[in-house]
Amino acid sequence: MERRRIALPFTAEQAASLRAGDLLLLSGELYTGRDAAHKKMIASLDRGETLPVDWRGQTIYYVGPCPGRPGKPTGAAGPTTSGRMDAYAARLLQLGLRAMIGKGMRTPEVIEAMKASGAVYLGATGGAGALLAQCIRKAEIVAYPELGTESIRRLSVVDFPVVVLIDSQGNNLYEIGRRQYQCCEESSAVSFPPAR
Repeated sequence: MERRRIALPFTAEQAASLRAGDLLLLSGELYTGRDAAHKKMIASLDRGETLPVDWRGQTIYYVGPCPGRPGKPTGAAGPTTSGRMDAYAARLLQLGLRAMIGKGMRTPEVIEAMKASGAVYLGATGGAGALLAQCIRKAEIVAYPELGTESIRRLSVVDFPVVVLIDSQGNNLYEIGRRQYQCCEESSAVSFPPAR
């Protein structure tokens, strides 16, 4: 299957056109943020404060990239488990967040919030952080520098490979793939003659 090239930020129409299982190459700017940054953002919202990033139409990558070697913007930059952000994701989706990148399943509440806001959930390959880092051309801390690797960064990426795990209609590749495997597993079952 050919990968579709997407220039970030996503438009609402682009996000709506994606389907679970689509392979994408992202180029442009996206932001990083893990659980520590999410916790700080939600606390700021609860206090009525303005967030350091306007999330409307933006993409967040659940990653805390390792420090880069001299001349490199980051070191390994593999995704963290997205479930750590599930308690916070709906609030950011309400603010217009368009796409999330991570790994692992999401709660039904997050999926419903995605459907309501027209957002998508994308998967990056876990364990391939060094390869993913090769797609990062620039990294700049934009908020919470005290969090170290978990600060919010703006990344410039070129041909960053992801797969659509959950589309804006709620179609879920984790469920679709499981059904397809079960179907194939049942149809290809081998029957053996009884032992003598």
